Amino acid sequence: MEDDNKYDILKLDNQLCFPLYVVSKEIIRKYKPYLEKLDLTYTQYIAMMVMWEKKNLKVTDLGKMLYLDTGTISPLIRKLKDKGYVTLSRSSKDERIQMIQITREGEELKQKAVEAGEGMKEKMCACLDEKDMKDLYRILYTIINDME
Repeated sequence: MEDDNKYDILKLDNQLCFPLYVVSKEIIRKYKPYLEKLDLTYTQYIAMMVMWEKKNLKVTDLGKMLYLDTGTISPLIRKLKDKGYVTLSRSSKDERIQMIQITREGEELKQKAVEAGEGMKEKMCACLDEKDMKDLYRILYTIINDME
């Protein structure tokens, strides 16, 4: 009977990763109607969030901020570039370094994106108060930072 307990770790109900996976998937699903209006995927949206804040940065830094590898970040940037939201150039200091810059069109998209942020905050606040949201944010970043 003691051996049965060693398999408890394999029960779905005992996995922290499962509810995190479900919540993540469901949040992205809830974003979808907002993002369809912007013609963005969720990954493109979070990339644009960084661009709205930073305006100009190394492609590698964008990848690090979003926890994306080169195989994912390159096609992501290409699609944002094709939509006219960003441009790519070589660094004047080191031509091996690619820089990504937000365009005027990318900046204009920010105004439309506010609705997505507000809509999702409203949905999240329906089940969590401000304190719980801050606590959850802190806990999740504690886990992220510990895993690095």
